[in-house]
Amino acid sequence: MELIWMPVLGAAIGAILRYVVPGRGTHGLLLLPAIGACTTAIAWVLMVVGGLSLGEPWIWLIALVAPAVTCTIAAVALARVRPERDAQRLQRLLATR
Repeated sequence: MELIWMPVLGAAIGAILRYVVPGRGTHGLLLLPAIGACTTAIAWVLMVVGGLSLGEPWIWLIALVAPAVTCTIAAVALARVRPERDAQRLQRLLATR
């Protein structure tokens, strides 16, 4: 049952970070929630397979910190790289006219 709830919490963390981290115009509405859900699910499964018990607080802490870190890195990287690449593509499109 936890494998169902954890990606939902990861998606919620990603959705919150979409509005907290600056530069949200550089990525889509569902990108950070999707990254958060995937990161949480992967972290959860790896820790369960690794032998952590569901009653241990570390599995919960790591599974909820992992999407926060991953989504923050993705949002900051996209905010830095995307405008420059969009401008380059626009110049290429205008040059082919």
